Amino acid sequence: MKRLATDALLLRSVDFGESDRIIHLLTPETGRLTVMAKGALRSAKRFPGTLDLFNHLKIQVSRRQRGAMAYLDQAALLCAFLPLRESTARFALASYLFELLDRLAPEGGARADVAPLFAFALTALRALSDAQPDRRLRVLLELRTLDALGLRPELARCVRCGRPIPESAGSVGFHVADGGVVCRSCVPQPEGLLRVHLGTLRALERALHVEIESLGRLELDRRAEREAELIVGRFQRFHVGIELRSELFLAGILDSA
Repeated sequence: MKRLATDALLLRSVDFGESDRIIHLLTPETGRLTVMAKGALRSAKRFPGTLDLFNHLKIQVSRRQRGAMAYLDQAALLCAFLPLRESTARFALASYLFELLDRLAPEGGARADVAPLFAFALTALRALSDAQPDRRLRVLLELRTLDALGLRPELARCVRCGRPIPESAGSVGFHVADGGVVCRSCVPQPEGLLRVHLGTLRALERALHVEIESLGRLELDRRAEREAELIVGRFQRFHVGIELRSELFLAGILDSA
């Protein structure tokens, strides 16, 4: 890549030295892309009003030599998603989803693989701009973000033998490292598994197939919400490897709402 013009979403920015910023972007062309914004701190005219979290941008970047960091040459603001900044809960949930993307999105991926991920992120920001976030919406959006990243847990079939989980099962074990539910034939002694009721699994399956804008209308009772938080949260941390900085902040905001 010598020069690239593309849409981008701003995932994270870090001050570098006295005048520069390192910008982490998500693009439909390359997936995650890290660029240097020279002079961004020194001059307000260099990238006016563009280098803020969540911003949807039209950018031009260049790379002077193979393997070197790319430079941000131009950035034009397409959408700032201002409603996300007007609500602490919206801001916290959007920050959490974007930290997930920043950690797990592929870098330098093929367009066929990363363009759907970019489209998901854009749709999620639009949906969040009109939402009233709560713990139910948080876990459903977290699940959809993992799915968009190619990390969909198996909820309908045993991950070991492939047989469908029967409706008579009542509850089954969820094995985080295996990536889904495990039937009793494969694990007759379910110690160490996370227990989840069939109704919770069916609700999460529905959440994987509805439009993002409809997630807020899906219902979870309190038990299903707790079970969903447990298995989706453990599944996420297994793949990320650490507790995300925004996760604790988000939990505090939603618990106090």
